[in-house]
Amino acid sequence: MPALSIEPNERVTFRVAYRDDELVVVDKPARVVTQPGLGHERDSLLNGLFAAYGTLLQNLGRSRDFGLLHRLDRDASGLVMVALSGRAYDTLRQAFERGEVKKYYWALVRGAPNAPKGLIRKPIVEETTGRKLARVSPMGKAAVTAYRVLETTPAGSLLECRTLTGRLHQLRVHLRSIGCPIMGDTFYGSRPVRASAPRLALHAHRIVTRHPLTDQRLDVASRWPSDLRATLRRAGLARPDLPGPASDDAEGSEDSQPQSQPESHEERS
Repeated sequence: MPALSIEPNERVTFRVAYRDDELVVVDKPARVVTQPGLGHERDSLLNGLFAAYGTLLQNLGRSRDFGLLHRLDRDASGLVMVALSGRAYDTLRQAFERGEVKKYYWALVRGAPNAPKGLIRKPIVEETTGRKLARVSPMGKAAVTAYRVLETTPAGSLLECRTLTGRLHQLRVHLRSIGCPIMGDTFYGSRPVRASAPRLALHAHRIVTRHPLTDQRLDVASRWPSDLRATLRRAGLARPDLPGPASDDAEGSEDSQPQSQPESHEERS
């Protein structure tokens, strides 16, 4: 067996949401970084993936990011798509660049947006002051987030969001900018916001694209994470993955997801 570039670690666990010979979609737990880095050389999701698919990922090589097609914040949970072959990686990489891969998130936030659905169009700039952070700024790169409100109570709201661009901490920064910080956000939230959830209440629950070989529609979904169920109950909100009005819309046709028509929240200087 050839030497592996990433050290396998079978203690990094994940749930397989979809798998075939070309790709795998896994559910990343919260507090796990996606790939190795300083201080996380052995405990990243990629270390766990190498324990399961090491030879296939090694064959893809560093130039193809060992199959990783996108990343997910350490504090967030949810679906990550990984190619297992070179042809799948190349085809899906192009699909990501063309905006043909749709990623949907559930966000549990304080407050409620002014409109039941909308587009947040606010440029984001990255800053490095000991750690990488981001903020809304007219000097930043264009960033667009679509959202819709699934349910709201006096304690908070459950939103479904889709990122139309891929900026650092985009959902956290954008939702905070409209007065709806994500519960449990230790980077951008106030003390009450940080204390309102055991961790960042953000879950990547759905990926929709075309299969890289068959061109069939691929729609992979995840359940509401168990470590945030008590937080959802305290807020008086229903689980979006269980039968009910919210979940019927959230898990319905692609046309029921946030699209390009709703009210915009424009950046004002």
